[in-house]
Amino acid sequence: MRRLSCFFLFWAMMVSARAQTFPVQGLQKSPVTQKAFTHAHIVVAPGKVIDDGAILIRDGIIIAIGHGIAIPRGVTVKDLKGAWVYPGFIDAFTDYGMPQHPKIKPGPRTPQPNALRKGAVPWNDAIKSTQSAAALFRTAKDQARQWRAAGFTLVQTGPRDGIFRGSGALALLTDGPERDNLLQKKSLFYMSFSKGRSQQAYPTSLMGSIALIRQTLLDARWYKQAWQAYQRNNAQPKPEFNPALEALIPVVEGRQTVLFETNNYLDAQRAARIADAFNLKMIIKCGTDSYKRLADLKKTGRTILLPLNFPPKPDVQNPDAALDIPLGYYKFWDSAPAAPARVSAAGIRFAFTTQGLKKPQDMLKQLRLAIRRGLNETDALRALTQTPARILNIDAICGALEKGKLANWIVSDGNLFSDDRHSIQEVVIAGHSYPQTTAFDWRGEWELRLPRGTSPLSIKGPRAHPKAAFMADSSRRNIRLLSATTDQISLSWQRHGNAYLLSLLRTDSLLNGDLLLPDGSRVAVSGKRITPFRQKTKSPPLVPQKAYATTLPDGAYGVSGPPEQPKYILIRNATLWTAAKSGILAGYDMLIKQGIIREIGKNISAPRGALVIDATGKHISPGIIDEHSHIAISRGVNEAGQAVTAEVRIGDVVNPDNIQIYRQLAGGVTTSQLLHGSANPIGGQAQVIKLRWGANSEGLKFKAAPPTIKFALGENVKQSNWGDRFTSRYPQTRMGVKEIFIDAFERARAYGEQWKQYRVLPASIRKRTIPPRRDLELEALLEVLKGERFIHCHSYVQSEVLGLMEVADQFGFKIGTFTHILEGYKVAREMAAHGTMASTFADWWDYKFEVYEAIPYNTALMTSAGVVSSVNSDDAEMGRRLNQEAAKSMTYGGLSPEEAIKLVTINPARQLKVDTRTGSLEAGKDADFVIWNGPPLSGYSHVLQTWIEGRKYFDRDDDLKKQKANARLKNMLIQKALNTPGAALSTPGKYPDNSKSYRCDDRFDYMSAE
Repeated sequence: MRRLSCFFLFWAMMVSARAQTFPVQGLQKSPVTQKAFTHAHIVVAPGKVIDDGAILIRDGIIIAIGHGIAIPRGVTVKDLKGAWVYPGFIDAFTDYGMPQHPKIKPGPRTPQPNALRKGAVPWNDAIKSTQSAAALFRTAKDQARQWRAAGFTLVQTGPRDGIFRGSGALALLTDGPERDNLLQKKSLFYMSFSKGRSQQAYPTSLMGSIALIRQTLLDARWYKQAWQAYQRNNAQPKPEFNPALEALIPVVEGRQTVLFETNNYLDAQRAARIADAFNLKMIIKCGTDSYKRLADLKKTGRTILLPLNFPPKPDVQNPDAALDIPLGYYKFWDSAPAAPARVSAAGIRFAFTTQGLKKPQDMLKQLRLAIRRGLNETDALRALTQTPARILNIDAICGALEKGKLANWIVSDGNLFSDDRHSIQEVVIAGHSYPQTTAFDWRGEWELRLPRGTSPLSIKGPRAHPKAAFMADSSRRNIRLLSATTDQISLSWQRHGNAYLLSLLRTDSLLNGDLLLPDGSRVAVSGKRITPFRQKTKSPPLVPQKAYATTLPDGAYGVSGPPEQPKYILIRNATLWTAAKSGILAGYDMLIKQGIIREIGKNISAPRGALVIDATGKHISPGIIDEHSHIAISRGVNEAGQAVTAEVRIGDVVNPDNIQIYRQLAGGVTTSQLLHGSANPIGGQAQVIKLRWGANSEGLKFKAAPPTIKFALGENVKQSNWGDRFTSRYPQTRMGVKEIFIDAFERARAYGEQWKQYRVLPASIRKRTIPPRRDLELEALLEVLKGERFIHCHSYVQSEVLGLMEVADQFGFKIGTFTHILEGYKVAREMAAHGTMASTFADWWDYKFEVYEAIPYNTALMTSAGVVSSVNSDDAEMGRRLNQEAAKSMTYGGLSPEEAIKLVTINPARQLKVDTRTGSLEAGKDADFVIWNGPPLSGYSHVLQTWIEGRKYFDRDDDLKKQKANARLKNMLIQKALNTPGAALSTPGKYPDNSKSYRCDDRFDYMSAE
């Protein structure tokens, strides 16, 4: 079918070359349609070359290619004189000829809940699936000239605004009208995670964009089913008319491939997961960091588009600034040019794109750098020709120089990929020739015939400002080079006080002109080129790929893979803080088998081959568990665009490379719940992770933890502290907050009933009935009603806490945990009666109005009232010292050490419903533990080792070695940057910084941890 469609496309092009719908104005033009090109070094396709070959074309199509071609009489012949001919390059991801809009500055936008467009439009302005590149396309001669200068003959173009952007089109890069340049009106479907120019509030975060994509694709499926059911049975209610969803039906059916734009390797993984979930055909445009976690990229099985906008070198002129630049950026700068070679070696199919370059002409320079860093020239050519042609389903007519294909090629004066000496001389598109007006390089050795004989002329120096000298009377004399154009050069010199002026015209390598003598007479001068200029600079040396190995993550403290898990580990003679009924055990042993605690006792025999750790004088606690954390989240902790966003998922945006994971391991943390922020009453779904440093985002997830969701009360959700512009979103009062909970659960209950009624219908009736529309927001809330998803609610004031418990009682479920809850001591008995738990700060107060009545005795008072209580961080820095936060409860509330250690171990494990797996040192539980040099609640103690599931993820001695190794590596890269020419990136804010984490009330995507 694909070949057949290509045949009809090809046939249509042939016909269009002979006929058109536009009437002839004036005299009819009869262009030459048959041409021959001879004596060329033809690179037919990657790895296939014809030397001294010929090409015969008719109507822009190759009709013969090879040796010994019979050229008909009367055909125009062009002798290429040994020039190199390559297939025309193809860029599968551009916005060539599309309307250009001013960029929207990042940051908060004026609240706008609804779409601004009129008509039968989707509910969100970031959904622009009806856009057609063919309808928007306008030939842009200046842009086309830039692409041709880089060797491109054909591009896919499409709108790059919004999340669902619409269908692309294929366009030739000639200066002709749109009707001739459009090769295919509907190609791939453009998508991204960026809302673009949409002024609508939702989405404000990456997870919101992913949720919008997920819901919209489900809606497109439902829309198709609903209309089919309606057309079969008109008695059914008519579904809404939604052209945006209708345009997505070919996408969800797999008939139209998606081209998904991402800018980093983590987003590429996220796009691939969407494709897998919906069985979409997808090509992914990646970032220049595609070499990071390359194995994960390969597992997606996707063809990718690679940009060549390698990062600029770091600014190392200032010593202080050089040391402040993250090691990860130095490695990124050094490794990115090798990314194409590594992607190719991994067996991933890829094509190149100019996206991200200041101008397409920069492509060849960057490509040559990639070749010097290990990319094979054949693979480079394939990524510019055959692969993009296959991506675009036009390989039957493009991508190689073969009979029956378009006459699209590049003429070069040598091997384009070898070095900078060779350049593109001509570009041919569908038989139309576009000479490239590259200024002639006069540098080299020439021989002139002057009145007194021959004299060698030498022209050297920079190409833009050459200098000349020649031998006359056996002495080298300097000459002034007055001017030099492509075809003419003027020289002047003095001899015995007299001035001479020489003007020469060039024809290929021959010169002819006049010499103006001091007496005013003229004599004829001729000459010829002896030797062209040869650059004597050394090519940049190949950098060994093993010099700076890529780690997981590829920055400071990265690892090569997961730590070893010994089959047996025996810890001897330790003080065990079990956080269980047995309390604190002095002088005990703990045996671990394959990551599980098997036995705790004294004098345990070591199995053969066991790793034995002498813990004499050491203390061991369970791994610390943080009930409320915001580390390791990408691009937005809040989806602040709506009051109810139960459909968004922190699990979609886990960032495994955030350095805070490693830092919190150094503080003994092994498990964290990554919560949505507190910008709305019903926030997003949370994600519990184990801090398995080096694992990918899926490897971090604690799969045994049941699903949770973030709710919030107080000042943040009613927007009292957002500013004067944020007064339109409901709710604006604490009363409204309670009402929106009731409304949301009423809708969820009705949604559940709707599905229940549909499922009990007989199958024969169900086929003729419009199915209920899946609503991911309501599905999450329905899980709460069923007791399958547990609420963790940001809270402070007692009245609101009581109000939410009333709502839960009304709908028959329990609140899982109130987090923060600094007024929990006021309602501890009511909480205990309800069956909820509490997580709080040790001694934060007075930082905003609703916490004026917070007291440091809160934790102890709730504990004494029978409420399972914990201490959380809500802060990346505090997460590294939760042991000390727990110890404060002994000072303020008189809790025992046995009770205090539970505040950061078994109690948060109960709140996360993972207490059967972790949180205490007991047989049968995961071997998540921390070795301390003293009592874990002492301010003088520090972590020696942190273990998760019997794997050592942090070691203090190893950390000290890594610090020195990181410093050495950074210094080596600073030296390399100092010795590398070229402009530097001098804007500190542009350096990626994986140390940043969000606060609970960060409402907009100001930071990027990638």
